[in-house]
Amino acid sequence: MPPFFYKDFCRTAFVSCAIAFLSMKPFQKDAYIKLMKYCAYQERCHAEVEQKLASLGLYGEEAGEVIVELSREGFLDEERFTRAFVRGKFRFKKWGRRKIANELRQKKISDYCLKRGFEELDEDEYLATLRELGQNYCQNISGTGNIWAKRKKTGSYLLQKGYEPELVNALLKELAEVGF
Repeated sequence: MPPFFYKDFCRTAFVSCAIAFLSMKPFQKDAYIKLMKYCAYQERCHAEVEQKLASLGLYGEEAGEVIVELSREGFLDEERFTRAFVRGKFRFKKWGRRKIANELRQKKISDYCLKRGFEELDEDEYLATLRELGQNYCQNISGTGNIWAKRKKTGSYLLQKGYEPELVNALLKELAEVGF
């Protein structure tokens, strides 16, 4: 892209942003600036931004205008939020698909964004994490000599982490064959 075109593009984008900002009421401007910082700090979903707007005293159409402007300027993006959420909860908290999906549904994320977010998960990495969690939990269970009690506790733990029952059962059978 030639430098002169980029310069014109930036000038045009700045002017459109400035016009939208100037057309806002003073309390909307304050909220917009606060929410720009709020969204720049970490990815946010629409529900979190709506909740923050409500805490700032903006409702209805006035709040909608601020949300539209944040989306237009790239501060607010549901799909980007979903992808980051899925990556983070899987890699750091080792949550399974079911638990992640439930959390995202509570945040009113669409099924389309859910599907796009789960594209971030590599199936081999997912199964390796499940296997690692199951083996570590089995080894760390104390006070149960009974193999069935260990199997039940391990299964409950993995289901609570949000892994699919069929994957958990397959892992438990595999661990039983090895001898827990």
